[in-house]
Parts: sequence; structure tokens; C-alpha cells
Amino acid sequence: MKLTKKSHSCVRLEKDGRTLVLDPGGFSEEDTALGADVILITHEHADHFDEGRVRAALEADPAAEVWTLRSVAEQLAAAFPGRVHTVGHGDTFTAAGFEVQVHGELHAVIHPDIPRITNVGFLVDGGRVFHPGDALTVPDHPVDTLMLPVMAPWNKISEVIDYVREVRPRRAYDIHDALLTDLARPIYDRQIGALGGGADHRRLAPGASADV
Repeated sequence: MKLTKKSHSCVRLEKDGRTLVLDPGGFSEEDTALGADVILITHEHADHFDEGRVRAALEADPAAEVWTLRSVAEQLAAAFPGRVHTVGHGDTFTAAGFEVQVHGELHAVIHPDIPRITNVGFLVDGGRVFHPGDALTVPDHPVDTLMLPVMAPWNKISEVIDYVREVRPRRAYDIHDALLTDLARPIYDRQIGALGGGADHRRLAPGASADV
């Protein structure tokens, strides 16, 4: 499987000529959802879900479909009947040859005064890749490649390190990194790499790819 990192939290997965896109939001490239056979969206925040970009992808390919939680599905389903699927924790499905399991229910706490919204993570192809969205969800399944949210209003580096230790992936690639300055990146690389329990911590520039 080919993994391509897009800006912020968006990831493209390609396998057997099919493409799955996770979290094409407003911090990612404008065309990031185009060409996707499958679009998975973890939650409604604009840096993970840009409605215009998802609609453009669905209009460009009448066979493309979306799997997401209810709050996002309600914004798309009427315009694309039968192509927008609502999922939640514990669900499993197959889309364009990708096997997907859904893990998690709530967004991480930003502040106690801010109501929590729903958030799901997606485990692809039996744990080959796990994208948690905006939560530090630990799936009840081994994870080979963890997409690791490194910088957000709802986390700090000690929590990121402990999350890697708990999931115990073989490798971890940074996501949710648009807020992380170039000056700070070496600090995160060093500390996560040294304290992450032996996981191979890596960072891909937007547009760069790796085989997973």
C-alpha cells in the first residue's frame, strides 16, 4: 500500500489501483479529495472536513463514496443519495477493496467548557494504518502504521509520547502538524523518537509518499 501525506491531517492510501482519502480538510490541498474512490472523515471540524472539497470529489466521480459519522453525513447525504454512509464505533465495512474498522466515539477534550463532539478513528486493512482523527484512541487491534496527531489545541507532547507507547505501532507518521513550526519540529522528532517506546517515528513532507 502506498501512503501519501497531504498537508495537516489528510492522508491518501493507494492499493491495487484504488484510492482512499482520509480527512480532506481546509488545511490540506484544495484538490486533495479528487480522484478518491473512498473518502473517510473522522469528524466535522473544518481542518478535517471541507464540505466543498468533498462535494467536488463526489461530483467528479459518480462512483466515489463517503464513510463518516452522523454529523458529517447529514451535510452530504441528501445531495448524494446512497453514496454517504454513517458509521460508528465497532462498525466494519469494505470499500474499494479496503477493509476498515471504526474505533472511538468522542473528540479529545479541548477545554472543559467546550462541549465534546463525536470523532471516530479508522483502522485500515487489519491494522496496516490507523488514523485516529482528533482523539488519542487506542484500538483493540495491533497497529503497524499509526498516523500520529502531534500538535493540536487538545494535546501536549507528553500525551503524544504516551499515546505512541500505548498503541505500540511499528512506525508512526506525523499528522495534525500544520500548527507545528519548522523551528519546533526537531524537538518533536527527537523527543518522540527517543521516548516513544521503540516505534520508528517518521515525518513526511506534504506530497511525500512511503510504502506501508
